[in-house]
Amino acid sequence: MKFIKNTAGNNQHQDAELIAAYKNTGDLNALGTLYNKYMHLVFGVCFNYFKDEELSKDAVMHIFEELVTKLKIHEVLNFKSWLHVLTRNHCLMALRKSSRQNNVSIDDTFVENTEFVHLDIDNTKETQLTIMEKCMETLTEEQRKSVDLFYLQEKCYKEVAEITGYDMLKVKSYIQNGKRNLKICIEKNSGE
Repeated sequence: MKFIKNTAGNNQHQDAELIAAYKNTGDLNALGTLYNKYMHLVFGVCFNYFKDEELSKDAVMHIFEELVTKLKIHEVLNFKSWLHVLTRNHCLMALRKSSRQNNVSIDDTFVENTEFVHLDIDNTKETQLTIMEKCMETLTEEQRKSVDLFYLQEKCYKEVAEITGYDMLKVKSYIQNGKRNLKICIEKNSGE
């Protein structure tokens, strides 16, 4: 895909510098450089929700426009994670909005029709994400940090150990146990 390319690595220190530069000067070039590093991920999340390339491209641009104002008012420690949440929320709001626009005029006879099918937004993904977020909170601090860094921030075992200060074997154990506990919690809460 020529529209979006990952042109830079993921460096939180560099991200923090670009955020600071943007907040201090309002320089859109700094924001553009920062956003360009993660644009391919934003597109991927959008495409996962919309299943449409053009809608996803439009969403990537709208999300950049949101960043212009939101990044100035929010304190962001991990830009990649924060951007993922912002993207997910943008997509969910767009899906809700589009489902509300599909209104049908209803009269009494139509409602009584047995062929009537109630249309409602598909909340499955949103529900699953909410359950996962709640279940993440039930993990021990060590498991939560390790799982977050390994799966959500895509760090390797060595990087997780360096960031957290945990021993490498402990990191592997925290990730394995955290994943198992997360799965049990999600299965338990999905059945309710």
